[in-house]
Amino acid sequence: MDSDTAVIDLGLRDEVCWEDVETVRVLTDSSGFFTPKEVEIAMSLVVERLEHGPGCGYHFLFAQGPDSCLGFACYGPFENRSDWHDLYWIAVRGSQRSQGVGSRLLAEVELRVCASGGVWLRVETSSQPRYEPTRNFYERKGFLLTRVDIDHYAKDDDRCIYDKRLGALCDDAGNKGTILQQ
Repeated sequence: MDSDTAVIDLGLRDEVCWEDVETVRVLTDSSGFFTPKEVEIAMSLVVERLEHGPGCGYHFLFAQGPDSCLGFACYGPFENRSDWHDLYWIAVRGSQRSQGVGSRLLAEVELRVCASGGVWLRVETSSQPRYEPTRNFYERKGFLLTRVDIDHYAKDDDRCIYDKRLGALCDDAGNKGTILQQ
């Protein structure tokens, strides 16, 4: 199955509600990638957004299937750098992996980053073997590995930092004045 082609009908929403704390827990748990501590962190970002609003810097996007939420992304601008954004989280329900949900979420995040004046998107992930599909996903989507921080998460667990210049996508979104010339 081509992971860029969704086989299900997806709706996207960016409204965050209290039920999303549990939704994020279920999605991160079912993905099979995240530790219990990471699941708690993801849930805490939903709470942060609910308690402090969009000004907290955490923006959410949820992929809604016919019967349930199938994935989510959390992103936001770097502090004091509106042209750079972090993709903090992207998680897809384990049963929906390789169905295009992650690709759809990422594409929409990229569009929204451009619409807000962003030009660069950064993701960080682990060097552990179980994260190889994650690293491959980002590389297929045009992200470049720009830095590796040795033993960042734990011994033999490096932090891999990937960056993507959104360039032409931002041009198409009407942000021509914010893009640096290469």
